[in-house]
Amino acid sequence: MSLSSLPGSSSSSSHPLVPYGWDADWEAEFASYDSEGLLAGRVIRVDRGQCDVVTSGGVLRADTAFVTPHDPMRVVCTGDWVAVEPAGDPRYVRTYLPRRSAFVRSTSSKRSEGQILAANVDHAVVAVSLAVELDLGRVERFLALAWESGAQPVVVLTKADLVPDATTLSYLVQDVETAAPGVPVLSVSSSLGEGLDVLAAVLSGGTSVLLGQSGAGKSTLANALLGEDVMKVHATRDVDGKGRHTTTTRNLLALPSGGVLIDTPGLRGVGLWDAETGVNQVFSEIEALAAECRFHDCAHTSEPGCAVIAALDTGELPERRLDSYRKLLRENQRIVAKTDARLRAEIRRDWKRKGAEGKAAMEAKRGQWG
Repeated sequence: MSLSSLPGSSSSSSHPLVPYGWDADWEAEFASYDSEGLLAGRVIRVDRGQCDVVTSGGVLRADTAFVTPHDPMRVVCTGDWVAVEPAGDPRYVRTYLPRRSAFVRSTSSKRSEGQILAANVDHAVVAVSLAVELDLGRVERFLALAWESGAQPVVVLTKADLVPDATTLSYLVQDVETAAPGVPVLSVSSSLGEGLDVLAAVLSGGTSVLLGQSGAGKSTLANALLGEDVMKVHATRDVDGKGRHTTTTRNLLALPSGGVLIDTPGLRGVGLWDAETGVNQVFSEIEALAAECRFHDCAHTSEPGCAVIAALDTGELPERRLDSYRKLLRENQRIVAKTDARLRAEIRRDWKRKGAEGKAAMEAKRGQWG
């Protein structure tokens, strides 16, 4: 790609990287590397220790060996702003600039590791297909990671044209809104072009990462936003609405209406990674209720004066929400405990305390029976 082919490069008054998110703050961060003669660029794709970087002179391929490759939290990632050697064969990425945000999930390996899916993201777009039954628990899981990343979540309900009528679509949107307090929920049809103008306006102000399961319609949505078939698309299965991974790498693309989009492969598993703050944000109504409990360490099970249980009894709080909240908190605690010895000790003490309380209760009951 030549400089003349970069979006916005025809304007001499703007930096060629502005369409990719370059601003005064990034320029200030890069100043010391600029004085060393290094080249500023943004990573648009990573593949096996090398990455494609868009710079003021076009796109170049660089090796990432100088950036710690064995720490999954420090490897170069799509969305990073980097300092690249201007010449050489091969060229090397010398470092990446401090990240403003990062979308991180736990890896599927037995080791306790996080995997960064995208860096320097302003919006985390969770694509959810309306071609299959809604899984609100999975939506909440994505949103917890999105809030934790520092990005603003947006839920996009794709394939709205497959919903039989407007009333049903309205109910589905309301269900997701209940599971996503404080999050915009948009319905779109990529094939009909419906709702895309609203989504494009939301995404025009920064960098967005597109997330979701295989078959959620992410690549089709990306193509619709780009106005051309850039991302490869496969048909989904009629039986369950699932599809193959059409996107195999994370790609950063400048949108014609403004903003930058990072498309990602379909995610089969979305494990939490130190996301307690994100979980609390997703379930903000439960957190608000918990603040009204009689005891500050209320477990919301059978304690007297528990505002959470009271809301559950009156129907103000759906049981599904509370179950999902507890599940995600337990999962997150297990993940954190793998690398936090202090937390592991606290969990063991809690188990022992509960065991002692249970034993004492049983002995008291036997005494009554005797």
